[in-house]
Amino acid sequence: MSISDGLSARHTRLMHRLHARWSAMARPATAFTSTPEPRTIGSFAKGRQLIAGNFLFAGTLVTDSGASIWDVSSGNAAFEEELQGFAWLDDLAAVGDMPAREKAQRWVWQWIDDDGRGKGPGWTPDLTGRRLIRWINHALFLLRGRDSRASEDFYRSLGQQTIFLSRRWQKALPGLPRFEALTGLIYAGLALEGMAQHVAPARAALERECKMQVDAQGGIPTRNPEELLEVFTLLTWAASALSESDLEPSPEHVAAIERIAPTLRTLRHADGGLARFHGGGRGLEGRLDHALAESQVKSFQADGLAMGYARLSAGRTSIVVDASPPPSGIASYNAHASTLAFELTSGRRPLIVNCGSGVSFGLEWRRAGRATPSHSTVSIDGLSSARLGKSRETRTTVLEPLVNAPTDVPIEIGQAPDGVRFQGGHDGYVSALGLTHARTLELTFDGRGLVGEDLLVTLDDTAKRQFDRSLDSKSLQGIPYDIRFHLHPEADATLDMGGTAVSIALKSGEIWVFRHDSAAELHIEPSLYLEKTRIKPRATKQVVLSGVAMEYATRIRWSLAKAQDSAVAIRDLTRDEPDLTT
Repeated sequence: MSISDGLSARHTRLMHRLHARWSAMARPATAFTSTPEPRTIGSFAKGRQLIAGNFLFAGTLVTDSGASIWDVSSGNAAFEEELQGFAWLDDLAAVGDMPAREKAQRWVWQWIDDDGRGKGPGWTPDLTGRRLIRWINHALFLLRGRDSRASEDFYRSLGQQTIFLSRRWQKALPGLPRFEALTGLIYAGLALEGMAQHVAPARAALERECKMQVDAQGGIPTRNPEELLEVFTLLTWAASALSESDLEPSPEHVAAIERIAPTLRTLRHADGGLARFHGGGRGLEGRLDHALAESQVKSFQADGLAMGYARLSAGRTSIVVDASPPPSGIASYNAHASTLAFELTSGRRPLIVNCGSGVSFGLEWRRAGRATPSHSTVSIDGLSSARLGKSRETRTTVLEPLVNAPTDVPIEIGQAPDGVRFQGGHDGYVSALGLTHARTLELTFDGRGLVGEDLLVTLDDTAKRQFDRSLDSKSLQGIPYDIRFHLHPEADATLDMGGTAVSIALKSGEIWVFRHDSAAELHIEPSLYLEKTRIKPRATKQVVLSGVAMEYATRIRWSLAKAQDSAVAIRDLTRDEPDLTT
């Protein structure tokens, strides 16, 4: 990190603290003018865990049945951020009984007493916006049974946080943090006495952000599907709050919602979860369906790419492919080297996945999750298709952009003789090895079979010379490659047919069979499934085709198909209730 970057970050934190202290001197709000309908969705199970003293945030579990939420310490800055954002109020409200309300009230008023006068780490624009939304959403839940003095403290803190946000929202990072700050400011301006003057500037700023951050495909610069869902959710909340106060959302605000909704439908798998790319997870349970319903936008994405992803679907099967160059610049700090990787879901069961984001498990896991071998695609000579650049350290994490990434990613989506076809390629290995990776995926019309082909090829004389130099460095033994197919932890894989095929059984009872007709060697190897909601990675397996490239063109064909005796339709009614603490 440069000296100027470090000084700028320290100056920003100092100004946040000063404005927080100045805002805390005001005594602005005494009541609500209106209370928006609560739209945040909590988890009953997580709420019960909180009441029992199990504090699971940012992949870190702290257990203390007698502790206040503000007394637990993890040494994890991301853990602290989740506490300060107050999204855990959604979980306590989902439980909604007396013990849950008592915990919520005790912890909220403890924050007011300890941090409400501008102290503590929660005074950043994005966390303040997130906190205001939760406090306003659950105000009736929190104020029930409280005396007038406690109510006055609550309203005063809301007003002080709103004033802070009106002064500092511009310092939130572009993207999700700024959308959180502006949505919180709109919520508070509409709901609180004496705060209405903040609505018009926040509404105008939100319009500008929608125009700048949401592109024509309904995507955002980070290409993170889960982050897109969070932005979309905030925009629908803000639009609803404005409409309920007889204020129309701006045209750009409405247009952004209309662009994002069909993109999210493209990125949704058959089981309702989001594709896991570029640092994103599956999304909170129910969040996607609720947000799409709230938006009232029923359109679907036209054929082609959505935020740089291609979708193939037929029958009960969905496939999402990363079909564009990865994000660049500051948008790439959480991006992955996943070009041409794909995920496949059959009905309610994920089958082929990417390992996911390791951000909650520490820096080394985060780096590992970003590498090409953690995705269901080809890696050559142990390299990733993009590299990690010079790091930049912040208070909560280390930021590392992607560099030397693919820039040319031509794709074509069309019809195959018996299904739909995706064809794509990328140049991520050309400069180092001279090889272009091209991938073809064909999904049958009934969704029961996928045929794939991976081609490693030199496209011109310059590439051939680079390939020859790479081959010489390997003593003409060939350049090794691996084609990886990471499996979901609930998929059980075994070598079959004398080691020439792999049978993959899903909990639904479906059997999928993987085969290939190349000179590559077929293996089943250990893998890991990374989820931000768990305290440690989940063990799983991966199917790997390994070989060496000796010629200017190496072709590997493979297939993944349901066993012939698998039923066309399966009543998959088993509910999964995972233990998130394992």
